[in-house]
Amino acid sequence: MLGRLLLPRFRQLARMTGGTPPKRSPLWIGTHSGTFHCDEVVACFMLKQLPEYENAQIFRSRDDKELREKCDIIVDVGGEYDHGKKWYDHHQKTFGETLKSVRPELGKEFDVIRLSSAGLVYSHYGERVIQSILQKERGIQLTPQNLHLAFVQIYRNFISELDAIDNGVPMFEGGEPVYKISTHLSARIGKLNPSWHETGVDIEQRFNQAMDAAGREFVQNVIEVSCSWIAARDHVREALELAKSVYPSGEILFLKTFCPWKAHLADLEKEYQVEGLPKLVVFNDGTSWRVAGVPVSPSSFLGRKFLPTPWRGLRDEELSELAGIKDLVFVHHSGFIGGAKTEEAAMSMAKKSIEWSEE
Repeated sequence: MLGRLLLPRFRQLARMTGGTPPKRSPLWIGTHSGTFHCDEVVACFMLKQLPEYENAQIFRSRDDKELREKCDIIVDVGGEYDHGKKWYDHHQKTFGETLKSVRPELGKEFDVIRLSSAGLVYSHYGERVIQSILQKERGIQLTPQNLHLAFVQIYRNFISELDAIDNGVPMFEGGEPVYKISTHLSARIGKLNPSWHETGVDIEQRFNQAMDAAGREFVQNVIEVSCSWIAARDHVREALELAKSVYPSGEILFLKTFCPWKAHLADLEKEYQVEGLPKLVVFNDGTSWRVAGVPVSPSSFLGRKFLPTPWRGLRDEELSELAGIKDLVFVHHSGFIGGAKTEEAAMSMAKKSIEWSEE
């Protein structure tokens, strides 16, 4: 009787100390014990989104032999990367995989940052993880084309940061950043580890807490990219395809629905082989019409062509009179954006700006 009462406690202790896990689950996900990091936390969360691992238990240990005997898949420990065996460690000296080396169809952009366990799991299972989350959360499935777009973008704005930080990749090489810190998730997950002066902390409980916190952010990112980011890309794509019907040279884009457009345009220009051609974008931001200059890169303050210098800093009647266009509202001091009361006025502002020469 006493043995039966103590058995659950023995099982709990076994999980905490790296002992033999209880045989209550058909599948086990293995990772290292002790201090946890964001990469294996996210890797474990992603795996548990897949139907075959949805009910899997996490077994944390530093005993490679026991991990390989007990677990069906191992991440961030074990000293080996072998997709066939489902071993996904990245700490060995021989490891140099990037997203491109695992997925050769991707561009050289993805051949810079060495993968962590999160990146390895994402490389092999990312599309299935995305589809599973969207089915659970929204009841939708992406088309193959949009699934590929979502896979790439989620790596860019979520997973690559985790890979880079875990592997100590310098953020800058030359003038442009190799990656961006957009979530600070690695630091926040790290803080969930017990502090040096804390005692009696259940670190397995903390690990589960970290997995829940990281998982919520990952799910939010999947939904935002799949349901908002891709829709915005479609609007920008339409504007680019119709550009020459707006202005013969194709230098003016008319965005029928306002949405984030700079990063999408930079990508789509490469796809359509019109890099550097679009100069101005006309849109309604919900309050009035705008004419915005296309920056030389999505994060740059330098524009390919801004609004004419004599108009800059002027407003209302003074601006309208000088430009010879009714219903203008303003032009920013730097010339990167201007406003108008009507679509007609905004289009006239854009066309005159394209034809204006500063020489």
